[in-house]
Amino acid sequence: MGDDASLIDRFLEMMAAERGASRNTLLAYRADLMGAAKIVGGLSGATKDDIGGLADAWAGLAASSVARKASALRAFYAFLEEEGLRADNPSTALPRPATRRPLPKILSTAEVDSLFALIAGRLAAEHPAPLDLRLSALIELLYGSGLRATELVSLPRRALASDRPFLILKGKGARERLVPISDRARAAVAAWLPNVPADSPWLFPSGKSHVSRIRLYQMVKALAAAAGIAPERVSPHVLRHAFATHLLEGGADLRALQSMLGHADIGTTQIYTHVDSRRLVELVNSRHPLASMTHRRVDGEASAP
Repeated sequence: MGDDASLIDRFLEMMAAERGASRNTLLAYRADLMGAAKIVGGLSGATKDDIGGLADAWAGLAASSVARKASALRAFYAFLEEEGLRADNPSTALPRPATRRPLPKILSTAEVDSLFALIAGRLAAEHPAPLDLRLSALIELLYGSGLRATELVSLPRRALASDRPFLILKGKGARERLVPISDRARAAVAAWLPNVPADSPWLFPSGKSHVSRIRLYQMVKALAAAAGIAPERVSPHVLRHAFATHLLEGGADLRALQSMLGHADIGTTQIYTHVDSRRLVELVNSRHPLASMTHRRVDGEASAP
């Protein structure tokens, strides 16, 4: 197992340096690899039969979990083979479960409206509470820009400029992307900023750091409950899904949406194409170039001028 720890460290260093893997991804890889090493008695000397036996050990897991663990092992053994640390690759014996990406949970526009109506009611007070101003800024950025929870809570104090309707984020894999910021979100942040200490490096400070992801989840679920929406249906990621789905339903381009969400693969963004077929027909009829052309009949057949 000592050899395993050293090899896993080297593998993760490569993943971070060459592929820009995020800290959360590296932690997940380490946990999966160490877990597999414990089952087979060590990865460095494991045979193809040893690795194949993992299928039985993982039998009670969801297909998505098995696929994730198998992916980590394949990448690890490919690294060992490329580095000349193993002459063979036993990962060919790993199971390949058929997985189906689940449709994201989303909220209707009416439900999102109810969240904002509740916030607006609180802000209508003569002297709105600072925590309500903070909540307003958080929710406006979540739904208005589709930020990930970690990206949102760790925003620098001066991330948003009054004369710039966008910000540049470094997200998963250290990939930078440009994120449009709505006028509503900028106004909400401007209203919140006077409550941020001048020496704070964070836009949403808490103690010696910034608001935690867990605290953000708690705030979002409390808001949902107050608005009469089942809390288990709402999370920061659900609001990100709502941002994407509602934009797509409104006619947004899939490539533009991919860029705004920070997806490396367009296939990830395509999960949001589960829109009503009637909406798709409407988009074709209203936005396709041919929709504006008039047709006439010539010798019994339709033709365009």
